[in-house]
Amino acid sequence: MQLRQDRMSSKERMEALFESRQPDRVPIGAMATVFSSKNAGYSVSTAYGDPEKSFYAMLWTAEQYGWEPIPQYFGHTVLGALDFGGRVRLPMGEYEGAMVVESYPVKTENDVSDLKMPDPKTAGRIPDVMKFSKLQAAHDLPVWFFSRSPFCVAANICGLNQFLRWMVKKPELCERLMKMAIDHIFNVLRYWVETFGAERVFVYMSSPSESNQVISPKQFEEFALPYHIEYHNRLRTLGIKRFGFHICGDHNLNLPYLAEVSPWPHPSILSFGHEVDLEVAAEFFPDDIIYGNIEPAVIQTGSPQQVYELSKIAIEKGKRAPGGFILGPGCGLPAASPPVNVFAMTKAVDDFGWYE
Repeated sequence: MQLRQDRMSSKERMEALFESRQPDRVPIGAMATVFSSKNAGYSVSTAYGDPEKSFYAMLWTAEQYGWEPIPQYFGHTVLGALDFGGRVRLPMGEYEGAMVVESYPVKTENDVSDLKMPDPKTAGRIPDVMKFSKLQAAHDLPVWFFSRSPFCVAANICGLNQFLRWMVKKPELCERLMKMAIDHIFNVLRYWVETFGAERVFVYMSSPSESNQVISPKQFEEFALPYHIEYHNRLRTLGIKRFGFHICGDHNLNLPYLAEVSPWPHPSILSFGHEVDLEVAAEFFPDDIIYGNIEPAVIQTGSPQQVYELSKIAIEKGKRAPGGFILGPGCGLPAASPPVNVFAMTKAVDDFGWYE
């Protein structure tokens, strides 16, 4: 089929959003590390195991579907379990789309006091991620720095179940792990800033373990929110201007707390899971760019007509967001998504996403 001709480049489209101007059409983004590798004919492990192949797979897939390169990252820049000495393996098989923890570095209370800070240049997968970031810089793309929130990185050091128990019985252990987590995140981020300059680095953070499917809003306020505030205090000292935040899962009861402090620079890209209605998100965060939020399970198992209809609804809601809108999945694009279902999002933007 013949798609309408874009009037802006991808770079111009994103600059328009960040300058609070209307782009030519609704941008499309996808968290699609593993899907892109499979789309290019590689194994799922290539997505996290080979920075060069992973980069070019994302580049070609983005052009194929008309995506903006937002976000484009080689897995996680910072990993709690792996960076602090645990064992993590690459995904395997048809349906695994993320790395899998085989052994956590912290198993007991004594392990917390014995834990050492990782080397910010050599720990875990950081050297491979730096290779990926250098390819982004060489192609004049934003250099994405990806981490979980300090709460999520800390929970990944000892395992989420253990971390949740300690929140109730030994909160001081959680505080120590979160302090080490945020220090590690920013030790690595300083390495990125020294390498590329703050103006080139686009920081992207996600917080799945803070969703109301896992913790209560009261626990979010007590444990997680202070570290969001500290995170952005530190970002400002580094001169970071561009920020994206994947508010992953059901955060509906946390949104008032985030909206009250909203410590990030405005506009930032705020992406939401399908559990949060886009109109609700836009009401809470009118100064930010709303991103989302087609349910990934529907993209994988539904029909192209279903994906097309959900995309149409999202576009109609998102175009009314005062801070701007990007269409995309509500979380990572499943590795086994049928290509025709992925194309249904592109077609919906072509049919309904143009601005006059």
